[in-house]
Formats: sequence, C-alpha cells, structure tokens
Amino acid sequence: MEQTESRVTIHMVASLDGFIARKDGSVDWLETADTFDGGKDMDPELARQFLAAIGCYVMGSRTYETALNFEAKGFGWAYGDTPTIVLTSRVLPSRRSSVTFYSGDLTQLVNERLRPSFRDIWFVGGGSVSGACLRLGLADEVRYSIMPILIGDGISFFDELQRDTALHLREVNAYRSGMVELRYEVRK
Repeated sequence: MEQTESRVTIHMVASLDGFIARKDGSVDWLETADTFDGGKDMDPELARQFLAAIGCYVMGSRTYETALNFEAKGFGWAYGDTPTIVLTSRVLPSRRSSVTFYSGDLTQLVNERLRPSFRDIWFVGGGSVSGACLRLGLADEVRYSIMPILIGDGISFFDELQRDTALHLREVNAYRSGMVELRYEVRK
C-alpha cells in the first residue's frame, strides 16, 4: 500500500501547570468562568470543518473511559463517527462501530496501519500515550490548549519523555474563554 502524506498530531487540553487530569482522572476543572476580552470567539462552523478533517483519533484506555463517562452524562461522544483507536491491553466496553482496540506495537500501528490510510492522525490522550508517541519519534506536531487554571497536582501532559524534544512554534491563539492554544512543529 502506498503511503499518503500524513501528519501525526498530539493534542491535549491541560491546566497552566501542565496537568491533563487530577490524580483520580477527573477533569472537572475544564470549564472556565474566565473571560479574556481580547480573545477570539470559537466559530462553531470553523470548528465543525476542522474536526471533519481529522482522519482518526488514537487514545489510551483511561481517555476512552473518560469519554464514555462524558457520553453517559449526556455530553455526547466527542469523536463522532471518526475512526478511533484505543490503546489498551484490557477488555473495555465497545459501544460504537468506529472504535477499535489495539494492544500491539505503537510504531507499527502508526507507520503500517494509520499513515497509509489517514492524512490527519490525532493522539488525544493521555500522558503515557503522548509521551510514547514523542519518545518513538512518531509525532509531527503538538497542539497544547492551556486552560486558565492551576490544579497543583495530577496526571502530566507527557509521561516519561526520557530526552529533550525540540519544537518550533507555528501558531498561537487566545480565546475569550481564557484558553490559549499553542501549535508546535516537532523538529526531527
């Protein structure tokens, strides 16, 4: 199979102090009451178009379980019908035909299955998965959405990097919600 030009993006929403969840996995701090008058409003149509361009999502099992909990609380399934690969060695509930489970080699998954099939591959959590993606040299860019809160302790954005990873800032956006989004290219 001929490889298409693809991009692997790590995307995460985190507190200003770099945590993606509390130690117990909760993300109750994601909603913000902050308002930044100089920030952009999120355009729902642009957001829809942007999300429609994502070819597939890759996530760890705890991120998947968090997404299932959001869905059970009436917030819906954030990933739509986009193919979603959950990295796990555990047996987890399967409620959607778009979700598949994978427990093999991450490099093989990305280079042999995903890159030939999808243009935009998004890793969306958690810290262990994001760290492995960078450590293995699989990521092309990092999108870091910073919420205006310090939570003091929790699960780190990147787990066990083991080496420096050079980045190049490509874009910065500030939103009325107080969230700041940074987009970095991974220097290889």
